[in-house]
Formats: sequence, C-alpha cells, structure tokens
Amino acid sequence: MASAPASEHDEPSADWGWHGHFPRATKIMGWFSVVAMLGMLIGNHTGWNEDVYLVLTAAIMAGALIRWQIKDRTSWRS
Repeated sequence: MASAPASEHDEPSADWGWHGHFPRATKIMGWFSVVAMLGMLIGNHTGWNEDVYLVLTAAIMAGALIRWQIKDRTSWRS
C-alpha cells in the first residue's frame, strides 16, 4: 500500500522541502546521556544493583554511539 505524498497542511516544512534530522545533536545528547548516567553513580544509594544497571546502560549507549560513528565514517565503502 503506497503512502500519499505529504500535504503542506499536515507538514508545513513540505513546502520548502526539509524533512531532515539532527544527527550531530543526537550524538551530542547521546554522549551527554552517557555522562549523566555515569554521574548518577555518585549518590546516596546503598546497594550495588543500581551501579550495575547504570554502568551497563551507559556502556550499551556508548557502544551504540561508537558503532554509529564508525558506520557514518565507512558508509561510503559498504
């Protein structure tokens, strides 16, 4: 089922042709989130369970950001 073209009434940006994303800002906010997650290790919690989840989540996010950066650098070769 084919989708109908974007209407200028539904999407005001369609009349001047911009449908982009903000990849640089997304990467910056991703790294900010990683640092914020690791910053949450400093706190008043007493157990280590919180630390494990914070570090694991930050590591997964950092791995995804690094993979995204490598993919962007080598995308023209693949």
